[in-house]
Amino acid sequence: MTISKRSSRLRSTNRKASQLRVMAHQFQKHYTRTEARALLPQIRRWLARLTEQRQEVQKREKQLQELMTPGRDVGGPLVNSWLRTVLEVQDILLEFYRRDIQIKDLERGLIDFPTLMDGKEVFLCWEKSEPDIGFWHDIESGYAGREKLED
Repeated sequence: MTISKRSSRLRSTNRKASQLRVMAHQFQKHYTRTEARALLPQIRRWLARLTEQRQEVQKREKQLQELMTPGRDVGGPLVNSWLRTVLEVQDILLEFYRRDIQIKDLERGLIDFPTLMDGKEVFLCWEKSEPDIGFWHDIESGYAGREKLED
């Protein structure tokens, strides 16, 4: 084999290996701490709205449950209101999904942002009671494995 063929084959192998490393990531979007911080005001609004809308869904479902008797028509404004609320919840959840941001616990407002640390995929971890993003954890370890970020 000539040197140019060997060199060409080596470049091809290196390119494929590089592509495999990129493809090995679970998430398409990876956030810097600055990018994640910039989203916190919007995320706080989405979380507040999700909490409100979830309570509305539960209230409407309870009302619908009380009306559910054999032979009774349960359509109308109550069902329409319930459906609009469910769709709003879905729209907000899609905002998180589109951005690859993970909601780990809605009650606590526990949010994970995919990031890369030393080439490894991990999460920046934030809870709505925290003023800033100050922690990270491995994807596998979860909240229990949180470690403080260095400034």
